[in-house]
Amino acid sequence: MITHDDVLAAREAVGGRLHRTPLCSSRALSERVGASAFLKAELFQRTGSFKPRGMLAKLASLTADEKARGIVTWSAGNAGAGAAFSARELGIACRVFMWRTANPIKIVACRGYGADVDLESEGPADAHHRLLAFVEETGATFVHPFDDPVLQAGYGAISLEILEDAPETTTILVPIAGGGLIAGIASAAGCRVVGVEPDLAPTMARALEAGRPVEIQPRSIADGLGAPFTGEHTLSVVRDRVADVVLVSEDEIKEAMRFLYARAKLACEPAGAASTAALLAGKVAIDPDETVVAVVSGGNADPKVAAAILAEAHES
Repeated sequence: MITHDDVLAAREAVGGRLHRTPLCSSRALSERVGASAFLKAELFQRTGSFKPRGMLAKLASLTADEKARGIVTWSAGNAGAGAAFSARELGIACRVFMWRTANPIKIVACRGYGADVDLESEGPADAHHRLLAFVEETGATFVHPFDDPVLQAGYGAISLEILEDAPETTTILVPIAGGGLIAGIASAAGCRVVGVEPDLAPTMARALEAGRPVEIQPRSIADGLGAPFTGEHTLSVVRDRVADVVLVSEDEIKEAMRFLYARAKLACEPAGAASTAALLAGKVAIDPDETVVAVVSGGNADPKVAAAILAEAHES
């Protein structure tokens, strides 16, 4: 299990390469929830998501030989961009395995940060299998997009910042894809942590039911939460340190995205709205004397998708 010292060490390894993202108060959200509510704006992190926090920590821990062989990962986009950015910062070659239907904005971002992008896969599971074959053939260093303790320790810095800015925090809501973000946050939070998944991509919920990682076919508009399976390590941390995992619908995610755009002026992607969706939909019980934080994990929305979601408010 990740310790508090591991999180502190990861933050030290990252150093000043990343932003300290703001913890934004929200009167509108507080009124809806009936308690003091804040938004941890990770969409303002470099690359537009929380991912570089973990990737920089992981890459900094590699040996000289591992760095020299170059790194590879697979991703819907944000982890790939985080890996590409981090690799560029440290002078390491990077290849990202994505898929043909991936968010085009995220593909461009990965390439913009200097990564070679493989788009030959049909979907996330296929990209993972293609990556493993590539590693076997070339000896490249595989950096897992979520199931790595050093990576997760890097994400734990989010908890440190939240509790430094709002030490009265009692509950943190965290979106889940493969589980790396919530594993890191729960390992350093010292308060109740609740995970949130789309009901069309219930990766962690299904793993908790089965008692082991299981492969699913994610179909949610929240592409950033579309991991086809969770990891052994992330599942173990969630079992041990996360109070609950709740599911939100596609309509609830869209409503939260519109709410954040209109009331908090946060132009997030669908995945970034999941935690707020759980609060707005009443999926998590919050007492009036609590302080709750929703992590807004990313802002790399496909403009066409975002425009369609925002337009629905005017059409209804």
